[in-house]
Amino acid sequence: MHWTGIDLLGFAAGVLTTIAFLPQVWHSWSTRDLSGISLRMYSLFSLGTLLWLIYGICVASWPIAMANGFTLLLASIVLALKITAGRGSAA
Repeated sequence: MHWTGIDLLGFAAGVLTTIAFLPQVWHSWSTRDLSGISLRMYSLFSLGTLLWLIYGICVASWPIAMANGFTLLLASIVLALKITAGRGSAA
């Protein structure tokens, strides 16, 4: 498979936006402090990311599909922690 400059731009954007979630995942996982996490926001964000993943697969845009797949994984970790540890504190 041959990657174009646009593909590389997409991968770079995907890497940056995906790794932006790592500090939140690390903090949430290590402290179990999810008081500042909005359940509604992470639910909507995760659903939107899932739809972007499906879209990327359907149009065979691997930068979009891969970035959103990893982002969905990270956001889902935070969402799962919020649901299991933060019941009753949804914002």
